[in-house]
Amino acid sequence: MTMDAILDDTSEVKCDVLVIGGGTAGPMAALKAKLKNPKANVILLEKANVKRSGAISMGMDGLNNAVIPGYATPEQYVKEITIANDGIVDQKPVLKYAENCYDIIQELDSFGIRFLKNENGDFDVKKVHHIGTYVLPMPNGDTVKRALYRQLRRARLLISNRYMATRLLTAKDGRIAGAIGVNTRTGEFLVVRAKAVILCMGAAGRLGLPTSGYMYGTYENAANSGDGYAMAYHAGAKLANLECFQINPLIKDYNGPACAYVAGPFGAYTANNMGERFIECDYWSGQMMLEFFNELQSGKGPVFLKMDHLHEKTVEEISKTLHNVERPTRGHFHDGRKTDYAKDMVEMHISEIGFCSGHSASGVFVDEFARTTVPGLYAAGDMANVPHNYMLGAFTNGAIAGEHAMGYADDVELADFDAADVALERERVMAPTKREDGIPPNQIEYKTRRLVNDYLQPPKVTKKYHLGQQRFAEVREDLEQGMMVRNSHELLRSLEAASILDCADMAAHASLFRTESRWGLYHLRSDYPEKDNENWFCHALLGKENGKMVTEKHAVSDYVVPIAEDEKDLYDKQRVAASAS
Repeated sequence: MTMDAILDDTSEVKCDVLVIGGGTAGPMAALKAKLKNPKANVILLEKANVKRSGAISMGMDGLNNAVIPGYATPEQYVKEITIANDGIVDQKPVLKYAENCYDIIQELDSFGIRFLKNENGDFDVKKVHHIGTYVLPMPNGDTVKRALYRQLRRARLLISNRYMATRLLTAKDGRIAGAIGVNTRTGEFLVVRAKAVILCMGAAGRLGLPTSGYMYGTYENAANSGDGYAMAYHAGAKLANLECFQINPLIKDYNGPACAYVAGPFGAYTANNMGERFIECDYWSGQMMLEFFNELQSGKGPVFLKMDHLHEKTVEEISKTLHNVERPTRGHFHDGRKTDYAKDMVEMHISEIGFCSGHSASGVFVDEFARTTVPGLYAAGDMANVPHNYMLGAFTNGAIAGEHAMGYADDVELADFDAADVALERERVMAPTKREDGIPPNQIEYKTRRLVNDYLQPPKVTKKYHLGQQRFAEVREDLEQGMMVRNSHELLRSLEAASILDCADMAAHASLFRTESRWGLYHLRSDYPEKDNENWFCHALLGKENGKMVTEKHAVSDYVVPIAEDEKDLYDKQRVAASAS
């Protein structure tokens, strides 16, 4: 087959702030940047279409980390997140989020996004977490994206759909200079010069392969292929704690959420094959997942979502949220299996691995203003390492990033970049289009992700990881020398495959660096089964130096909210105690 017509052309535009990613954090960052300086040029770049992109486009069931007066204080939330992440937390960004998120909730409410309220008209917050109360259901979570898009149009933002960012541009002094993108329908190159760039490109959701074998059946938005992680890495930014994988308890074969945030507040819980509860708290944490794993290994598996003890009206309410908001296809799935929530327990399993600060602490290293280690470069949402970010974190930290980035842009001039960097990137991106025969990108991606499952899935074994690195090197040779694309869509897939492979390499490298076990199942190393606070109570920062991947220890910043000694291990005590007989 011949290649579709590809435009051999490069356009150049200039702006004050460039936001990459049109899901949740990106639109909010762009909106806040524009509102801070209406005269400035703000560009929102999205590889699909902002109207329908991002994890929120199909609907959200609730805010999982709402710090609302009367239910929790910012300090209580910081304490909760610190303990849930085994203490390896920079508290300042978490506190910044906690202090600002209620204002964002009220702003979203003014956008027309409805949240569950009680008979007094107050936000009806539910308890799910081990310590605090932070879950705010959204009866009409499917309207979030539409409401957000209306705000973007009202602000007259410049939105560039169908442009996929491939690499960041930096100046000789190390600060950001812009980004390179490629049109996903024509192949046309675009150079965007910018004073500040905000990365809001979501999780690395297509890192592992779902057990169904369907590449796009991931829990995280399947469009999130780790592009932001890869771009930040190649630009010289530091990434933190990539060994802390995201692993979720999901509905088997469907890969949708189960208990914690939707069914849990209404009385559902995780149970073994005897219908017994074995976890004190269904809030997603590494220790919760370790207890899930241990139960599967004990002979009491499979593990189930149990709702058959609830009143039928309660089950109806849960079903409505699950099927109409959270996952519109879930009802069809269970109808096909003839599953009745009121009578049957629903089988669960352990998901594929990924990078996502929304559920762990792995991401681009940022401070309380969303600044990365590269001057002028910001990151927010599921790709920034503010732990347990979720949707509200993406909105809030996106807002923080947008306002601070515009302040930065107002004080600097456009940086110059090396035109040779653009030429090299064009050569890299277009190389697969020059081949008349070779390996399609979907095969490269499938093999990479199967190898991730084979070699990187916890429990982590050193020898398997070394073998995994060897296999990834072989795939990279195929990608760089043998991958072929036939049209612009395959060109996009080839770029995503390269990002996925970069993320796999980073996951392996980071996991081998930390020679201990921490975060429950997220970083369970069979060769080093014990936690080692003396040597490893620190961040592990991964970066690129002289073309090589390197990792270093980075001290945990002094806490702004103290944690008492008897509180530090609260999340380690997840198993239901055996009853006295």
